[in-house]
Amino acid sequence: MKLKLLKVAVFFAALIPLALLGLKAYQGNLGANPIEVITHATGDWTLRFLLLTLSITPLRRITGWQGWIRFRRMLGLFAFFYALLHLTTWLWLDKFFDVHEMVADVLKRRFITVGMTGLLLMLPLALTSTKGWIRRLGKRWQKLHRLVYLSAVAGVIHYWWLVKADVRKPEIYAAVLFVLLGIRVIIAVRKRSHPPAVVARPQTAAAD
Repeated sequence: MKLKLLKVAVFFAALIPLALLGLKAYQGNLGANPIEVITHATGDWTLRFLLLTLSITPLRRITGWQGWIRFRRMLGLFAFFYALLHLTTWLWLDKFFDVHEMVADVLKRRFITVGMTGLLLMLPLALTSTKGWIRRLGKRWQKLHRLVYLSAVAGVIHYWWLVKADVRKPEIYAAVLFVLLGIRVIIAVRKRSHPPAVVARPQTAAAD
């Protein structure tokens, strides 16, 4: 019961950035370039939720509490949700759905190319996040969802190339991502170095 209440609290907390952005828009407090403010806000929260999703495994290892895993899917879906808002801002408010201009931007501007790649990598993860797909894919589901690593890397590169000069925020995101991926590498190495012991089954008289 407490875990369900906590999940509800996390769900509504994840909507706070959107609510605050909407409030600023309603009050006319988005500054001289509202499109840029919305674009950066939705992009920032996409990266933050991606990093929060990747932090679940380290938190579970460090704290020993298995309940963290119950939040991973929700956080990942919120990352995709904010990524869609980020994309919609570009499609609608920036390009006014001009297909020719959008295609030209994707092909010519490398930060848009890598950003679009990161979003496309998130699409199969969002589509297969249901319990039904988890059952259908079995062990393949975990392999597929490793695409989140590439998506996060693409997101950081997208932001880094976008800002060009002042890269302090992208550097912070890159450092956090490096630590989270480094922890996974350490865990994988330890698993290979210390495989689980195989308990020998006692021989029976029939086996003799």
